[in-house]
Amino acid sequence: MTMASRPRKTAVATATVLAAVLAVLAPEVAHADDAPSTPPGGTTTSRPPEVDSNSPGLKLADGATLAPAKVLDIKSVVEDLGGEERREDTNTDVKFALQAEVLFPKDSAKLNPEAAARIEAIAEEAKAQKATNIRVFGFTDNLGTYEHGRKLSKSRAEAVHDALAGFLGPEVTYAVRGYSEDYPIADNGSEEGRKKNRRVEVSFPRGAADGGTVAGGS
Repeated sequence: MTMASRPRKTAVATATVLAAVLAVLAPEVAHADDAPSTPPGGTTTSRPPEVDSNSPGLKLADGATLAPAKVLDIKSVVEDLGGEERREDTNTDVKFALQAEVLFPKDSAKLNPEAAARIEAIAEEAKAQKATNIRVFGFTDNLGTYEHGRKLSKSRAEAVHDALAGFLGPEVTYAVRGYSEDYPIADNGSEEGRKKNRRVEVSFPRGAADGGTVAGGS
């Protein structure tokens, strides 16, 4: 073997190795143009381990039983176009929230003429749900003193209670409360938020009926 032949053989060997590497990588390069096997950002994990269905750890102990099925509590919220009235439905309760502006003049607990129709519609829903226990809670924003808000919210709740009682029979019992600025549902830092917080809520357990329409909704 001469010294001149060594570089040529080395070049041939290098080319052979390079061709073999390209042959191995070629399928992967071609696959990169195809759709990815996992979503972008996803991770590829190893194959999940096989589970032995006869494993003692997967069996109930002697005498044990499965817990009863539980229905998840799902809330449905519907609000009318102006946000004046809001209805919340869960598996157990129905709740209406009426903004104070649609029921009362400013800083007053005297119902305005338009309030009767809204309260009557809520009473009809309470009848449909066969409600015998109704909660009427009043709330204000954080303007003014807490004590003034407590008195005003309680007086407004009592006014709505009196109207409801006129539409419903004597078999219904009520819980009437005034909470002032407690339990806000919006930010009191803006007038829009304070308007939502000035409200009266009427709620009762869901009965045999399957729901109903939103009272006063548009």
